[in-house]
Amino acid sequence: MRGKPAPKRKIPGDSKFNNLTLAKFINHVMRRGKKTVAESVVYGALDIIAAKTKKDSLAVFEQAIKNVAPILEVKSRRIGGANYQVPVEVRGDRQLTLAMRWIIEAARRRKGAPMREKIAQELIDASTKQGEAMKKRQDVHRMAEANRAFAHFA
Repeated sequence: MRGKPAPKRKIPGDSKFNNLTLAKFINHVMRRGKKTVAESVVYGALDIIAAKTKKDSLAVFEQAIKNVAPILEVKSRRIGGANYQVPVEVRGDRQLTLAMRWIIEAARRRKGAPMREKIAQELIDASTKQGEAMKKRQDVHRMAEANRAFAHFA
């Protein structure tokens, strides 16, 4: 690697709740730099969550992110001409990124509803440990568990 790594950028909290995690989630939802569209989608999803669950939408959001965040994942290591899937612990910032990515991907795969409703439903499902994003997390953990024999390569 040439030069030094790019410095981490500090992003400000979102405009409505001043929450850093929510601001990052909005940035993940955003496409082609259309932040106002992403904000309206996410805030609309939070309104739907509040209406459906009768709970604080921000608490449901935080719980969903916490539930989906993976603890272990596998990384490929080449050792002696063979590739091994080595289980490794996931760093905190990567946990958050993966959780957001999986929730948004799962929401995008849902059919026949506006994006705010799809995100709202996926967040509600994830907060109750259900849904496609939770399935993805379980698959990743299952893969890490299956390859525990190679943990000494880490």
